[in-house]
Amino acid sequence: MMHGMPNVPVVPKKDITPFRKIAIGTWQDAYDPSVYGTVKIRMEKALEYIEAFRAKTGRKLTVTHLITKAVAQALHDTPDANAMLRFNRIWLRQRVDIGLQVVMTDEATGKVDLSAAKIQDADKKSLVEIIDELEAKAKLIRDRKDPALEKTRQSMGMIPFMFMNAFVKLLSFLLYELNLDLRWAGLPADPFGSAFVTSIGSLGLHVAYVPLVPYAHVPILVAPGAVEDEPVVQDGRVIPGKTMSVSATFDHRFIDGFHAARLAKTMKEMLTDPFNRFDKLTDTPAAEKPAATA
Repeated sequence: MMHGMPNVPVVPKKDITPFRKIAIGTWQDAYDPSVYGTVKIRMEKALEYIEAFRAKTGRKLTVTHLITKAVAQALHDTPDANAMLRFNRIWLRQRVDIGLQVVMTDEATGKVDLSAAKIQDADKKSLVEIIDELEAKAKLIRDRKDPALEKTRQSMGMIPFMFMNAFVKLLSFLLYELNLDLRWAGLPADPFGSAFVTSIGSLGLHVAYVPLVPYAHVPILVAPGAVEDEPVVQDGRVIPGKTMSVSATFDHRFIDGFHAARLAKTMKEMLTDPFNRFDKLTDTPAAEKPAATA
């Protein structure tokens, strides 16, 4: 049976420029138009914020959580980048959902697999809400108790390898080109979201570029690297600093340098001014307190 709800709530974008129409026609799918970029961000304040947040809330805030919220806010501030293509037309997403990679380990065999957890409406949620939701979803995935995911994994396991390409393309066509809600068949709605975050820093890597995945219809992949010590220039002096490279892959059919620059600007502003841009903490650190007046 088919239900009336769509897989992804979207509305058509009307003001398509000639350049954007040419870009859409230039590439047939997301295998072709990958654009890569890296922005380096000072992380001293972010690390201070993480320590203060953990002390205040008792929750294990990580750089990945900060990046998730920052990407969501960046997409909220740049709605033209929060989109997907259907039949070569740009459709604007009505929610900002962020997907994250979750590592799964089979306790019986020790084999490692990868899955995805999605934070819906991440731009509207606090860091506390994002941490709690991601932790709960990751636990379900790792414990093999996520019903939709387990049903999908079982179905995938039944498809012969020689038919996998055709099967994946068929699913992509049904879920995104036709925008059908297939939850009745055990397929989660829009499982990857508006953008996908994969933390390469947890692997000890500083820079890596993640390939676009055509069937997922995710136009932005963000890969925060490991925080590293290196010399930085501040007020004309070279001092020890902590930096992080955030690498990204974009679908150039409808995201270009203008959008990328705006997204990077928002993310950089949030990570370098976390005490004012993320969840407010009651106890402001000494470095942030205003000077006392006589």
